[in-house]
Amino acid sequence: MLRIGILGASGIAPAAVIRPARRRTDVEVVAVASRRAESAHQFANHHRIDRFYGDYSSLMSDPGIDLVYNALPPSEHAKWSIAALEAGKHVLCEKPFAMNADEAAKMLEAAQSTGCRLIEAFHDRYHPLSAELDAVKASGGLGEVLTLSADFSSSNPFDPASLRHDPRLGGGPLMDLGCYPVHWVRAFMGEEPKVVRASGTLNPLGADLSVTADLQFPSGAKALITSAMLEEPGHLNSSLEVVGTEGKLVVKNLVFPSKGHSVTQSHNGLDRTWTVRGLETYDHQLEAVVHGLKSGQELLTEGSDSLSNMKVIDGIYAAAGFGIVQ
Repeated sequence: MLRIGILGASGIAPAAVIRPARRRTDVEVVAVASRRAESAHQFANHHRIDRFYGDYSSLMSDPGIDLVYNALPPSEHAKWSIAALEAGKHVLCEKPFAMNADEAAKMLEAAQSTGCRLIEAFHDRYHPLSAELDAVKASGGLGEVLTLSADFSSSNPFDPASLRHDPRLGGGPLMDLGCYPVHWVRAFMGEEPKVVRASGTLNPLGADLSVTADLQFPSGAKALITSAMLEEPGHLNSSLEVVGTEGKLVVKNLVFPSKGHSVTQSHNGLDRTWTVRGLETYDHQLEAVVHGLKSGQELLTEGSDSLSNMKVIDGIYAAAGFGIVQ
């Protein structure tokens, strides 16, 4: 039985771990911690979790926890993931992995020195749709990849009280949303890109509101990354377009494919559109974590992958003139 403790009485935790765990017989969410005991108590009662703590350190000291799910704001990912690792617990850390690549490197050092696992929660990477895209690339049907365009944008009007808009907490669309398109193009190409140029807009607090970045891969392929938090209601787009010498691939709704998605491959003037059967992304992620811990096999969003993603994000901020998030 894998026993999970949740760091942060967060809104994402029920979908990310609580409900997927309850759909299994080999995983149990046993504890939750919040900075306020009352919040932890209410969360535990609502989700029928046995134990709750009014501080994070107490959860680290709980011997009945095997894995900590770090659902705190990005500004707290490094500190508390390292604390969990040093307490002898595996960690599933929400994306983005850290505030910057320097923090990410320290997190990986802690995982290596403790021998515990540290996995980034890019849940979409574990859905069968992701493996399907890998297969399309490997088939050679697109020919040589020339360009990639990846976007994750959504309605999220500026709110100075929201952590998603506070740069001190890791807010802004590049960290919250754009980390996905960066991950998509890196995963698809299997290469590490350089940031050529970037631009964007800032909110009154200094966090980005929109970001556009041009990347260059060693193979010669170019990628355009876009992400924005928009004022108009109802907008949600997570898409990838790949153009090669032999065809084109368009994927819609990579983040939550179980909610409805499509894959279209164009070749010789003909289009083929299909979908990929699968559960919710978080169910596939939890299955991968359980299997990875048992087998010892490194997962797709573990180790150097997390550091490499943060390096690209740092490069985009620097190229846009926003500076690296501290």
